[in-house]
Amino acid sequence: MRVIQYDEIVRAIRDMIIYSTTHLGEDMVRALEKAYQEEESEVSRAVLSQLLENARLAASETKPLCQDTGLAVYFVKVGEELRIEGGSLKEAIYEGTERGYREGYLRASTCDCFTRENLKERIGYNLPPVIYFDLVPGDRLEIEYAAKGGGSENASRARVLAPAQGIEGIKEFVKEVVSDAGPNACPPYTVGVGIGGTFDYAAVMSKHALYREVGSVNPDPELAALEEEWKEELNKLGIGAMGMGGTQTVLAVHIEVFEPGRMCHIASLPVAVNIQCHSARHAHITL
Repeated sequence: MRVIQYDEIVRAIRDMIIYSTTHLGEDMVRALEKAYQEEESEVSRAVLSQLLENARLAASETKPLCQDTGLAVYFVKVGEELRIEGGSLKEAIYEGTERGYREGYLRASTCDCFTRENLKERIGYNLPPVIYFDLVPGDRLEIEYAAKGGGSENASRARVLAPAQGIEGIKEFVKEVVSDAGPNACPPYTVGVGIGGTFDYAAVMSKHALYREVGSVNPDPELAALEEEWKEELNKLGIGAMGMGGTQTVLAVHIEVFEPGRMCHIASLPVAVNIQCHSARHAHITL
C-alpha cells in the first residue's frame, strides 16, 4: 500500500491551478500558431496574433489568460493500492482549489443558482469544484484539471437522438451547436463530443474529451477520421476567430464514446457537445 500525504496533494493542485490559468498549454499555442498560418482572412489573422500575444504576456507576467478563470473541474483516477494520509482526497482537492484561486488572485466564480450570491464566504473561495472520481488498479493518483469558463459552457448542449439518425444525425447536431454558439463562446474552439451511454454520461464524456491534447490523433481510426471530417465541416461555417469571419473556427474536434462496445440503449442515441474557448486551460498531474 503506497501512501501520499494530504499536504502534497494540496500543494500540487494549488500550483497546477495557478500555472495553467496563467500559462496557455503548449498544445493550444501550437494549434493557434497553425491556425494563424492557415487562416485566409486578414482580420482573423490579426485576432489570432492578438490571442498569441495575450498568451505570451500572461505567461511573462503570471497574470490570468482570461478574466473568467472558470469553475474547477477534475477527473481523478485513484489507485486501489493508494492511501491518503492526513485527510481525505476530496478535502485535499477542495483545499488545493481554494488556495490556488485565492493565492493566484483568480476570480471567484461560484454562486448560488437561485440568489446569485457568491459562495466565497459561505462555502469557500471558488468552491465547490466539480469532481469525477474513478477507482483504477495500481498505486498512483492521476488528476486532470480544467478551468471551465461560463461563455463556453453556456454554448454546450446535450440531446438524445433517434437511433435511426445515426452518425449523420450526430454530425448535424454538432454543426447546429457550433453554429448557434457563433462568436459568443470566444472561438476558435475545441469541440468535445460525447456519444453513447446515457444522457448524463454523454455530457461527462464530451467534457472529458476537451482534456485531450489539442489536435492529438484519436487512437480509434474510425473516430480519428470523423474528427477530421467534422472539423473541416465546422470550419466551413465561417465564424472565424472571435467571430470576425474566416476559415479557422475550430482548432480540433475530440470524440469520446462509451466503451466497451460503444454502448447505448437500443432505443436511444445520447449525444453531447461541450465547447471550449481559445483559452483552453487544462493540466494533468500524476502523484
